[in-house]
Amino acid sequence: MRKIYKYQIWQFLTALVLIFFLKYFFVDITSVLKGNLFGFETKVWFWIAIIIPIIHQAYVVLVWRFELYKQTFSSYFGVQKSFKYYSIGFSILFVSRLIFIIFLAVSNKNTLQVNPIILYLIIAFIIPVVIFLFYSVKKYFTIERAYGIDHFDKNYNAPYVKKGIFKYTNNGMYIFGLMILYIPGLFYFSEAAIIVAIFNHIFIWAHYYFTELPDMKEIYGSTPS
Repeated sequence: MRKIYKYQIWQFLTALVLIFFLKYFFVDITSVLKGNLFGFETKVWFWIAIIIPIIHQAYVVLVWRFELYKQTFSSYFGVQKSFKYYSIGFSILFVSRLIFIIFLAVSNKNTLQVNPIILYLIIAFIIPVVIFLFYSVKKYFTIERAYGIDHFDKNYNAPYVKKGIFKYTNNGMYIFGLMILYIPGLFYFSEAAIIVAIFNHIFIWAHYYFTELPDMKEIYGSTPS
């Protein structure tokens, strides 16, 4: 059990620090969270959009670690079915991150006072980078590996990928993958949506350092160099 929860106190503390920062430096500023959508104030959409990535990362930690160290799910459902069920939950939670940032951006639209041309140029930069990332994941890294098949299949063994976007960085998914979450805030000029996108981007690194890196050392005996 110690291995299952190893380093997770740090991911938990990261979430607490970020929430504290958001609460006392942004949430209480009326101009940041003005607006509403479907009868709910922007503040409601803001906190939903914050809670979802926390739930998502907690879900991944629990499934990965219990499967890696105890084979909790594959011993009952088998490797393929347990990975399939986990992948469905992962996909729903990841898509939910984007959906609720979109709702937040619409609720909070036109609060970011920046030249629209600058925001559209940033979007024009993000879109091809994200497309290149997803192409690289599908062609070279594989979707299954991105989801964490190596935590389920003990016979899985593949070298670190050095093609596509991974030719330039080992952490393509963490650096570029979550850039897609900035697009709603940029498109709708929403300050709150961009803040949540930044939260997502910071918090995913807590997952990398406190979950994925230790797991790679356990599974492969090393990490990408």
